[in-house]
Amino acid sequence: MNVRTLTPLDQLLARCERALEAIAGSPEAQRPSPANGVAEAELDEAERRHAAGLMRINHTGEVCAQALYLGQAVLARNTDTRDHLLHAADEETDHLAWCSSRLKELDSRPSLFNPLWYAGSYTIGAVAALAGDPLSLGFVVETERQVEAHLQDHLEKLPAPDERSRAVLAQMQADEARHAQEAKQRGGVDLPFPLPKLMSLSSMVMKAVAYRI
Repeated sequence: MNVRTLTPLDQLLARCERALEAIAGSPEAQRPSPANGVAEAELDEAERRHAAGLMRINHTGEVCAQALYLGQAVLARNTDTRDHLLHAADEETDHLAWCSSRLKELDSRPSLFNPLWYAGSYTIGAVAALAGDPLSLGFVVETERQVEAHLQDHLEKLPAPDERSRAVLAQMQADEARHAQEAKQRGGVDLPFPLPKLMSLSSMVMKAVAYRI
């Protein structure tokens, strides 16, 4: 059987398609949503809006994760590192689909700034990859550690009755912890000061904006 080799143009179009799907499309999850089988709770308007704001942040975070991993993968030096990043991006697609579905259930929408978040994260990922695979993987480790902590914060801030959102975030948190561990095992190094602090500050800005817009 003949296997077609993708040309650079094919690869560019594929990356553009994936970007559009992450930003404005309806990505398809490979795994069922953790919320399946969890009853929908009755939320008052304030609780619904708060839950939607938190899930919008998480949806935006998954848009950023898609862009970050793909930006790193395109310039990864080692084939094994590239394959690892692409596999992680596929799992982040599940997260993106789950968050998108939950936003619809909460009668809400994604952040209007998602194209900006995607472009910025893709650029950051590509720059990290240029520094070499160990630093690039270290960037994954630090990113996932911060995301894991932020998800824990959201698990505590969700309205008490909203077990559907909580089920989604709990599985996402477990996946992010595993991504960090795998990246560390593959040679990820600790990021030099002040990169972790700058990453945390930029995340705070994204969360503040995405919660509302």
